[in-house]
Amino acid sequence: MNSVFEISLLLDFYGQLLTKRQYEILDLHYNSDYSLGEIGEYFNISRQGVYDNIKRGKAALNKFEQKMGLVQKFMEQKHRAEEVLVYLKRIDASKLSSEDRQNLEKVIDGITEIISKF
Repeated sequence: MNSVFEISLLLDFYGQLLTKRQYEILDLHYNSDYSLGEIGEYFNISRQGVYDNIKRGKAALNKFEQKMGLVQKFMEQKHRAEEVLVYLKRIDASKLSSEDRQNLEKVIDGITEIISKF
């Protein structure tokens, strides 16, 4: 079973490929923490109907990920950027020229900014 974080990522990447209703139900459940009952009231459907929509929506999201693999690629790139940042921070800047030190700081700041946007 997918975690809330995984479903949220899948929704971010593939949510627009779902029906509007499936997207809204999954978004309310996973991103806004609505219960099945609350979603059922909102859409005027039974809890079982909500559950079925969630089940179908999750299956569709997982199928999209199996076919395209965008979330996996995204997570691999994020992990690799974090690894590169660790190695850059290990460089002994005291042995660098002032210009090289400034360039290193700019690279570290740039990668940190990129990672924070993930």
